[in-house]
Amino acid sequence: MLQKNTAKGAYIFRLLFSLLVVLIFSLDTYADPIRLASEQDDLPVLVFGHAPEYIQLSESKDYIVDFPANYAPNKTYHFLVNEDSVVLNGLQPVVIHIGSTGQTKLKLREPGQKPKTMSVDAINKAPWAKNDAVVLGLLLACLALVFFTSNSKNKTLSTFYKFVPALLMCYLLPSILASLGIVNSVESKGIYYIATRYLLPTSLILMTLSIDFKGILNLGFKSIAMFLTGTIGIILGGPIAILLVSLFSPETVGGAGPEAVWRGLATLAGSWIGGGANQTAMLEIYGYAQSKYGGMVLVDIVVANIWMAGLLYGAGRADKIDKWLKADSSAIKTLQEKMENFTKSISKNPALSDLMIVLGVGFLATGVAHIGSKELVSYFGGFEALKDTTLTSSFFWIVVIATSIGLLMSFTRARKLEAYGASKLGSVFIYVLVATIGMKMDLRQILENPLLILVGLIWMAFHVGLLFAVAKLIRAPFFFLAVGSKANVGGAASAPVVAAAFHPSLAPVGVLLAVLGYALGTYGAWLCAVLMEMVSPTSGAALVP
Repeated sequence: MLQKNTAKGAYIFRLLFSLLVVLIFSLDTYADPIRLASEQDDLPVLVFGHAPEYIQLSESKDYIVDFPANYAPNKTYHFLVNEDSVVLNGLQPVVIHIGSTGQTKLKLREPGQKPKTMSVDAINKAPWAKNDAVVLGLLLACLALVFFTSNSKNKTLSTFYKFVPALLMCYLLPSILASLGIVNSVESKGIYYIATRYLLPTSLILMTLSIDFKGILNLGFKSIAMFLTGTIGIILGGPIAILLVSLFSPETVGGAGPEAVWRGLATLAGSWIGGGANQTAMLEIYGYAQSKYGGMVLVDIVVANIWMAGLLYGAGRADKIDKWLKADSSAIKTLQEKMENFTKSISKNPALSDLMIVLGVGFLATGVAHIGSKELVSYFGGFEALKDTTLTSSFFWIVVIATSIGLLMSFTRARKLEAYGASKLGSVFIYVLVATIGMKMDLRQILENPLLILVGLIWMAFHVGLLFAVAKLIRAPFFFLAVGSKANVGGAASAPVVAAAFHPSLAPVGVLLAVLGYALGTYGAWLCAVLMEMVSPTSGAALVP
């Protein structure tokens, strides 16, 4: 009896403690975001229009915002902090509350005039590593550790990576460093800028210049049909998942501004049609809240790997599935012979000069993309109706132009650069991107919205269902279904693995279709994002923040 009472008392204590914690966090969460300042306020001061490098929440979460003397003091203004606002009859100082890390947008709008904006980056406290060279070294060390251990023959490590994908660790290790206060993405934002503006477009170019349209067409109509079916399944599956979940939990797929869930799901569309580069492109283009991005990464990893396991299981039973699909798999044997010859023809050991040529071509094309982006933004910015849209986003045009240059180069002799490891160099840049994104993750918010995993499962279920329906209709072999799907969802990292599960010599088929996915990823993800915004419970936000 004494043990039962003790256990009951302990349970009540834990319950009361949990309620107290929730109350404390609630008080902080629901603190008044804007109020007029008074003489009693002894708080740090921010001057509007002169943003500091960052603010530390460990020092204060409340700040006085003062306005420069050059603003007309007697006019009426609307002052906004993210989605909250207050009317100011004269520019008197205000107090704002910043309760979480990340970027807070301040806007001052005079009726009839374009608003003036200022962004304030908030971090918990200054990191230990403030030198970008040190931070970059730590990030690359994390990547090296993951690749070294994931390829180790140690039984313990092999077992660990059977359950924990290496890609997830590439995100998690930098985020652990950030959570421990060793690094911080705001302090080292220059690294992220270089990774997204220089390494990302170069990786897109190096990964798309190897597209062999003739080789892909030679795979037959059914292989292309299944790949495109997978792409359409992702494009349509996103908005359908939002519609279904919004019926019983609209808050799960709602939100506004940078925290609108559809913006985060746009990054999934980029990943599930193209890959990491396209995912990062969508993150930058649609400006999803970086502090919540960890939840989207979790959905990506969990859902994609569940389907990966299903495909590998199906590969061992391909004959039975083909029989159910009434498919003729004789073309696979012919394809196997072609790919064995193809693999032998491109296998080369690149010299230093070859690698320098590959890098020179990639970065030169990136420079052209930047020049073209500037001109196009200037052109479309001249149309009032197009302001604050994707067409006036310089980053959007950098990504689109880089991808287009890669596609054009695939019709020239430049496509032979793949023999010297062009796509491998592009993958190196992608993993550097992955590490810089991981540095932005807040592990405490990964499970903030667990129903997002349900959104991902519904999304993937539609993708899979559509693939099987079309395969049954056109009698496509399961091999084309599996590789076509993973060329979308897994990209060049997973598609060759699935293809090799049927036969090792077929792995390049996965690479060819995955590279096509890189080319379509930006376009398909953009279309999917537009559709998701249209059906989102809270719609109408600007396409680009």
